[in-house]
Amino acid sequence: MQTVDLINQFGFDPFLVGFFEKLGVSLMIGILIGIEREHWRTSKKIYAGVRTFTITCLIGMLATFMQPYVSFDILLITTVFMVFSCILIVYAVNVVYGRSGLTSAIALFFTYLLGVLVGIGMFLVPIVSAVVLTFVLIEKKPLHSLAEHLSEGDIAGALKFLAVVFALYPLVPSEPLYDVLYLKSAILIVVLVSSISFVNYLSLKKMGSKGGIAYSGLLGGLVSSEATIVALANISRRRVHLTENVYIGSMLAVISMFIRDVVIAVIVDTSGKTALLMLPPFLLMGFITIMLVLFERQKMEVTEETLEIGSPFALGPAFKFGLVFSLFLLLANTANTFAGPVGTYATALGGIVSSAAVTASVASLALGGNISYQTAAETAVMASIISTLTKPVFIKVTGSKELFSRSLRPFILIVIIGSLALIVWSMLQHGLILR
Repeated sequence: MQTVDLINQFGFDPFLVGFFEKLGVSLMIGILIGIEREHWRTSKKIYAGVRTFTITCLIGMLATFMQPYVSFDILLITTVFMVFSCILIVYAVNVVYGRSGLTSAIALFFTYLLGVLVGIGMFLVPIVSAVVLTFVLIEKKPLHSLAEHLSEGDIAGALKFLAVVFALYPLVPSEPLYDVLYLKSAILIVVLVSSISFVNYLSLKKMGSKGGIAYSGLLGGLVSSEATIVALANISRRRVHLTENVYIGSMLAVISMFIRDVVIAVIVDTSGKTALLMLPPFLLMGFITIMLVLFERQKMEVTEETLEIGSPFALGPAFKFGLVFSLFLLLANTANTFAGPVGTYATALGGIVSSAAVTASVASLALGGNISYQTAAETAVMASIISTLTKPVFIKVTGSKELFSRSLRPFILIVIIGSLALIVWSMLQHGLILR
């Protein structure tokens, strides 16, 4: 039953109901963030714990809640007070005690702002923001560890990419190009996909040789399966005795590609329908690939070799993905207009370049109603199958003969199983088998 119904049924005062709702949310947010800050007390002196963060959130909520009944001055006074308090914390930490750090002061003012948001009636935004803030504070050591593994080139590339995005986004038109390509949405999709790939890239950089070549292939495939296969193949040319390791890494990169394409489908088509229709063929292909890996994993050797894959959070890779995505989006829509689903299926050949871009483009078309979800899913799976089929070609060109001979049959087996699974799944969707 909704709050309004309770008010009408039991005659509760709307003013008090609204106040207690905001009071409860503010308490929850303040305690959540404060507990994280409090756990540092055992290892070092802290300047703001559970009580301070809880009271800060309550101050922001109460000042905002009472502002219409008093005046805007109460909000101005509390904001100035919080700014002054945060400055004192920064002074105490950095000057009086000779340490360095701004985290507590910034987190405290952030908590005050969350209280302000609660005070104006927002609940979901401050709660989610509080959870994210707490996660970032908890993950201090892992985040610092990841940052240490970034090179100057990685950081410079990411900054250039973000600078271009922030400069370009306001300038592109809101109206669709050719009635199908929304440039603002395309930019956001590129940023999201690049961000996910960058997280996996950081994990790969941090893990280094600890996971070995094989399991580095699993993380590398989440960044770029094509780049991972090429990097692995180059290792096989230099270290022929590591052929088995590289082979298993290549298989794991294919599994990562399946996972990545499903995630991209969910990001672009937020209804999840495209991703769900992609799952059955992918699950079968993934199962076969895992069986191939498990059957041969005991042959792996211990090695210190690592993968060298370029950062996806840079202008080059991001621009390439955005260009390919936009091109396939326009091509798939045009092909569907003139040739129906068959025309859209033809764009699956783009899997030779990037199955991720094909998946993103057809999922976008499905969400916009330009093609059916089934057509989008089938095209995405076909693109992944074609991408899998091209992996031996990359190995042939850049790798050793031993790796090519070792991996050709398994890759062909995965393609055959995937093709048969797609055909059967498609027939079930069309009801041909049941008839």
